[in-house]
Amino acid sequence: MGRLPIVAVIGSGVDEHDDLARPLGRWLAGQGVHLLTGGGSGVMESVSRAFHSVSDRHGFVIGVLPGEAGRPPEGYPNPWVEIPIATHLPFSGEQGTEVRSRNHINVLSADAIIVLPGGAGTASEVHLAIEYQKPLAAFATELGDLPKLPPDVSVYQSLDEVKAFVSASLGTRAKL
Repeated sequence: MGRLPIVAVIGSGVDEHDDLARPLGRWLAGQGVHLLTGGGSGVMESVSRAFHSVSDRHGFVIGVLPGEAGRPPEGYPNPWVEIPIATHLPFSGEQGTEVRSRNHINVLSADAIIVLPGGAGTASEVHLAIEYQKPLAAFATELGDLPKLPPDVSVYQSLDEVKAFVSASLGTRAKL
C-alpha cells in the first residue's frame, strides 16, 4: 500500500462552521486520506472531530501546531489530533505568510486544500497555496463568510462539488 494522500482543511480558529466541517470531515474519513489542520479550535476542531468519529477510516488526524521552542500554546492540539506535529513557528493570522509561520508546512504537506470560512490566518494559507500551486477550493454556503479569494479559486456551495474537486485533485474516484 502506498502513501495515503493528505487533505488539508483550513478555516476559522474560532467559529466551528459545523454545517460545513462535520459532513466534510466524515466524508473525507471514508476516502482513504489523512486529514491535516492547524490543530486548534474552530473549524480545525470541528472537522477533526467528525473525521475521528468514523471508526473504519484508514487515515489519521494530523495537526501542525504553532509554538515557541516546540511548546504549543494553550488549546493546542485539540483532543481529536492523533498526530501532533510540534513546531517552533509562532506566527499566524496576518503574519501567516512569514517564514516563521506553520502555514507553510500546512500548505506544502497537503495534496489538496479545502478552504472554509475564516479570517486572516485562513487568508494567508490561501495566499501560500496559490504561491505553491496547490489544488485549492473553497466551501461555503454564505460566500461573504470566506476570506477575500482571488477570482481563479473555485468556490463550492455543496458537498457534492467539493467531493468532485477532491476526487479530481487526488486522481481518485470519490465515494458519493
